Amino acid sequence: QVQLVESGGGLVQPGGSLRLSCTMSGGIMRYAMGWWRQAPGKEREFVAAINARGENHNYGGPAKGRFTISRENTEDTVHLQMNSLKPEDTAVYYCNAGTLGPAPGHYWGQGTQVTVSS
Repeated sequence: QVQLVESGGGLVQPGGSLRLSCTMSGGIMRYAMGWWRQAPGKEREFVAAINARGENHNYGGPAKGRFTISRENTEDTVHLQMNSLKPEDTAVYYCNAGTLGPAPGHYWGQGTQVTVSS
């Protein structure tokens, strides 16, 4: 059974940085992995994804120019480095496995809260 476990969320001031991590376990094949986010009262939106080999990336609008996705293939771990954070980046960030986006794959993590506030 595939499981995704996120870490790295928290409270950060505007302009600050955070690095989210997600580790997948239980899978027998390597998947594309990525991040989605959901702010209160809004629909879940695509942030970024990376293919199984780490060669191809896809970024959603909010991430372009500020966020970078990477992965450690030996650990089935994907990272999301978020820089220049804004209050509007406040959301629950979910790890997802299965596609390069913008439609999500089948597997979801539980989510990690990111709050950008002074």
